[in-house]
Amino acid sequence: MFDLTDKCALVTGASGGIGSAIAKAFAARGAKVVLTGTRREALDKVAAEIEAVAPGKAVVIAANLSDAAETDRLAAEAEAAMGKIDILVNNAGLTRDGLAMRMKDDDWQTVIDVNLTAAFRLTRAVMRGMMKRRTGRVIGISSVVGVAGNPGQANYAASKAGLIGMTKSLAHELASRGITVNCIAPGMIATPMTDVLTDEQRQRMFASIPAGRFGLPEDIAAAAVFLAGDEAAYVTGQTIHVNGGMAMI
Repeated sequence: MFDLTDKCALVTGASGGIGSAIAKAFAARGAKVVLTGTRREALDKVAAEIEAVAPGKAVVIAANLSDAAETDRLAAEAEAAMGKIDILVNNAGLTRDGLAMRMKDDDWQTVIDVNLTAAFRLTRAVMRGMMKRRTGRVIGISSVVGVAGNPGQANYAASKAGLIGMTKSLAHELASRGITVNCIAPGMIATPMTDVLTDEQRQRMFASIPAGRFGLPEDIAAAAVFLAGDEAAYVTGQTIHVNGGMAMI
């Protein structure tokens, strides 16, 4: 089960905790993976870790997804490098937090451009090949915030909610061609950002999570592996919530 041999995947935001975990999980199951992000050195490190256990499975293409031309270049270079893209994981995301009253237009637009618009442009770019082959998987990494909201994150919540809505529309459009489009909505996941929290802050957050802990990047990767495989061929237009019970939706 969950064999991705001969599949080619493009994972955005692959230098971060969740993105790198997804890329490694795909490669471990036989997929070739294009790793992309803005931090070339970090991407090369992830690629080296993959190559150490799965030689020939990782390609690095750095790109800044806030730039439309860069996004289009990424899609073209990824397909040229792999010959095809069977799986697209729209994981890249950033935050520019602030109360709405004080939020600058640039802080709003940058978050929307990277988290949502780039995901649309990449999906549009790879879907033509998927449609010709009559198979494909598109996976968006949304957030519990995209469903529940969060003060100080109007831009981020809007982008993640938009990803869910876009996913449903694309699922309708592409299902007849054998292409599934789904989202994963993580809750609180252990990353370098959570490492700086004090014990008191951690305990306060744990109190709101029935599982009593933060999730791991590997928890998100496991859901991505499922959605990427043949076993999920009848799952489309869905959002899988991986949040330890933080929001039971």
